[in-house]
Amino acid sequence: MSPPAALDLAGCIETIESAYEFMLAYAAQGVSGDGAGAGGSEIRARLERADQAMRELAGLLEAAIQSRKPPSLEPYRKFAAVMERDSGHAQAAVQLVLAQPMISSQLVDNINALIHIRALLTDLFLMDEILHPKIPGAGS
Repeated sequence: MSPPAALDLAGCIETIESAYEFMLAYAAQGVSGDGAGAGGSEIRARLERADQAMRELAGLLEAAIQSRKPPSLEPYRKFAAVMERDSGHAQAAVQLVLAQPMISSQLVDNINALIHIRALLTDLFLMDEILHPKIPGAGS
């Protein structure tokens, strides 16, 4: 059976960012395990979607870089390699949490604090801004 429809790069970034935002809220709830309290099964679903997005990230980033046709690919490829490593580290942590029978708020609080998760988010913010710069004063 084929996997669900692939995300685009913006979709991957949004999936990972929204999972992190949900993780912050979940950690603050004091839940003893998924299935207990509000958002219990949702944390597992969000982490699974983030895991899938991290799996697709490198290929989508490469395609986005290629489509821009920059004068030199070298700086983009170097940073893409950094982002791929950071994504792999963050994904390993997410997969470890998903392997647990219960996902408590304390467990999520610990993964939220991991430098690997924060490094990936910062990579995503930087690359998103480079690929889709915001024009000051345009829109809200």
